Amino acid sequence: MKRWRNSRVREQAAGYLFILPNFAGYVVFVLTPILFSLYLVFVDWEYLKGFAGIRWVGLDNFRELGNDPKFLHSLKNNVVFTAISVPASMIIGLLLAVLLNKYVYMRNTLRTIIFLPYMASLAAVSVIWSIMYNASSGPINAFLKSIGIAHPPGWLSSPQSALYAIIIMSVWMTIGYTMIIYLAGLQGISKDLYEAADIDGASKLRQLLQITVPMLSPTTFLILITQLIWSFQVFAPVAIMTQGGPIDSTMVLSYHIYLEAFRFYKMGYAAAMSWVLFAIIFVVTIVQWQGQRRWQNHF
Repeated sequence: MKRWRNSRVREQAAGYLFILPNFAGYVVFVLTPILFSLYLVFVDWEYLKGFAGIRWVGLDNFRELGNDPKFLHSLKNNVVFTAISVPASMIIGLLLAVLLNKYVYMRNTLRTIIFLPYMASLAAVSVIWSIMYNASSGPINAFLKSIGIAHPPGWLSSPQSALYAIIIMSVWMTIGYTMIIYLAGLQGISKDLYEAADIDGASKLRQLLQITVPMLSPTTFLILITQLIWSFQVFAPVAIMTQGGPIDSTMVLSYHIYLEAFRFYKMGYAAAMSWVLFAIIFVVTIVQWQGQRRWQNHF
């Protein structure tokens, strides 16, 4: 009995030793920065002066958020970006998945081609689209001129079109992800449902709306959550393509946080914005979770 207990203790100790490196990495690189950022919310830190530059300000950083027009403008741009890019990516991805789930010629090749942009580096894709959007020498405007449009838009140089240009690029890049996830979901739908619908004389559109879409609701929820989180955290396209301009027309929260922290050295204010962004994403996720449960119960 004693020998068995000693063996059990050694086994448990070995298990703890195996997880210790991962746990230590989590504490150092994840938990500690999170707790430190929560502390920064309540201070004003000029970090070029080291820890001597920390001054306690309480809730002043949050009060400043309510009076900062650039923060509110960035939040509005995030909402616009999310409201357009997420539904567009999901709808196009679903339609492509339904199409490529059939016996289409070279469908495996087409799936790979559509998914490739999502696998590419976001920074590289942003640079390529910046070249394509170039008002004077970009291929998009060259094509528009060739079909008779004498004055094509300045995609990234106009405040009216810059945000939508980034949205187009983002949708193009993410439809491969939504398509692949929807394709996986389509494999779980019984063919008997479609055969019964064909016997009843249901059209393909009716089958899509009354069979495919309801049966894919768990898949839709997964895509919606991941896409919403990504869209609220969008950074690289803005930083590379427009730097928040022109005239702050593409300024989003993540890039605004970056500027406040590393250009204006307002670490406490940037941390407050980061936690507000986290709260927004958390609340939206909880609301979606509750809505998804009702959606599944309904169908």
